[in-house]
Amino acid sequence: MKIKEKDISGKWNEYMLTNDQGMAVSILNYGGIITKIMVPDRNGNLENVVIGYKNYQNYEQNPNYFGALIGRVAGRIAGASFVLDGEAYHLETNDGRNHLHGGSHGFHQVIWHTAPFQTEDTVGLKLTHQSADGEGNYPGNVKVTVTYTLNNYNQLTIDYAASTDKATPLTLTNHSYFNLSGNLKNTIEEHHLAIDSRKFVELDQELIPTGRLVDSTGTLFDFRDGRVLGEGLQRHSEKNHVVLGGYDHYFIFDHKKENSVLLRDTENGRRLTVKTNQPGMIMYTANDLEEGIPLTEGISRKHLGVCFETQGSPASLHHDGLSSIILKPEEDYSKQTLFSFDVEE
Repeated sequence: MKIKEKDISGKWNEYMLTNDQGMAVSILNYGGIITKIMVPDRNGNLENVVIGYKNYQNYEQNPNYFGALIGRVAGRIAGASFVLDGEAYHLETNDGRNHLHGGSHGFHQVIWHTAPFQTEDTVGLKLTHQSADGEGNYPGNVKVTVTYTLNNYNQLTIDYAASTDKATPLTLTNHSYFNLSGNLKNTIEEHHLAIDSRKFVELDQELIPTGRLVDSTGTLFDFRDGRVLGEGLQRHSEKNHVVLGGYDHYFIFDHKKENSVLLRDTENGRRLTVKTNQPGMIMYTANDLEEGIPLTEGISRKHLGVCFETQGSPASLHHDGLSSIILKPEEDYSKQTLFSFDVEE
């Protein structure tokens, strides 16, 4: 187990966490961004399985949110406003007339305070940030801690903890784009995916949740028994046509299985499982990823990665029937997502 720290242009630091199996995770203190995850295939070849920019300066804007920590609220808030305890709050409109991923100066653009750590069988990085009352027009002084921990079983755990002195919306996530083909050799269309979910939230033409929960049975959104992702990327229904062909929807977990997500590349044997105590996730399949961006391996193109944004749904601010994302002063925000990598023969 080891940690290596590297200076990036005199502005940021990148920390590479490496376990005894050779798996390595690289993280910036800027935005808490995961820039690389190196894992083996069935033949032991170590390759990167997330999308990252070739030029680090591109992370300063990062309109695709590659690898970033997202907050205060991950996802879209309709009309860039909400009412809490009888008071209306108006946020930045950075996605049409709506609010996206905490605004243009959200947690993805924060330089986090970092503290690397190492134990006998883990290596990790603790990131902390104090978000002031009124920052981004959100209420409350919020203290946030995000901890990345890598163990010798090729498991990356992300622990999210937060507290506030005033009731406020809060739901955090990581926005990594996964691609198990290794070094972005292929798109995700041939990846096989299973999700422990039978309901998803409908979207309108602005990609805003309508609040209607849809039973996925018999549709392209039913991944309970597993299916090839390309089926939903190539065969458009009304529900995925609205997101330019693919998925950008909130899936509600049934929590009937140990793992909420299982992603496989049958060609090279890589597998990714996701286990979380979050109520659901937004799955985004890079439907509108701009083509031609220089990446660490190759050039960007549509459907080059899939995001599993485990989180609560911002739609709960306007609709009943979804888990609340309001954090109160007497509560502690404590969420965890575990990404496990292995291979099948």
